[in-house]
Amino acid sequence: MTDAGAAASVCMDADEIERSLTRIAHQILETNRGAEGLALVGVVTRGDLLAKKLADRIARIEGVQVPLGRLDISFYRDDFATHLAPEVYSTDIPFDIDGKTVVLVDDVLFTGRTIRAALDALMDIGRPACVQLAVLVDRGHRQLPIRADYVGKNVPSSENQSVRLFLEEVDGVSAVEIAEVAPGQRVGSAPLARRGAQAGARKGGE
Repeated sequence: MTDAGAAASVCMDADEIERSLTRIAHQILETNRGAEGLALVGVVTRGDLLAKKLADRIARIEGVQVPLGRLDISFYRDDFATHLAPEVYSTDIPFDIDGKTVVLVDDVLFTGRTIRAALDALMDIGRPACVQLAVLVDRGHRQLPIRADYVGKNVPSSENQSVRLFLEEVDGVSAVEIAEVAPGQRVGSAPLARRGAQAGARKGGE
């Protein structure tokens, strides 16, 4: 899953990821006293996949299918101008977020800059009553005053390491890996791969 020559260790396997998502789903429902007024919005490229998993769990627990959307922040990133060919996906939020409790979902929380961009993008769409943040992994090293309301696992890491989520749906295997970053390589999430293919490197959570 990692780049050639990069030594990686697995800090969450598939079972631990699934257990963490189940726990987060319960915590979201407990904090909000049920699913009424809730909506989940995942940050692409893997936050949207996690958001769907959480929505499926909430449906099984509560018997309610909460609104689900995906948010592309490509043009809201504060380093957008430095990327000559940014990877652009699509935003799809097919419901009115005004007055809702929106749970933003992302894979790895790092500097906080991705979430800052996601908040800007979300506020351009509407005015939610409340925004909460759920992440599978919090690796520390925050550069902005942003924290998650729901965390699957806190993973201590150094700034020259990459913490990446891989999912069965797009990578052929589910795991969170931590690895050293080669000189000159950008820390960030793995790019989306075709189903069954192994992923390379692009951007690890921010």
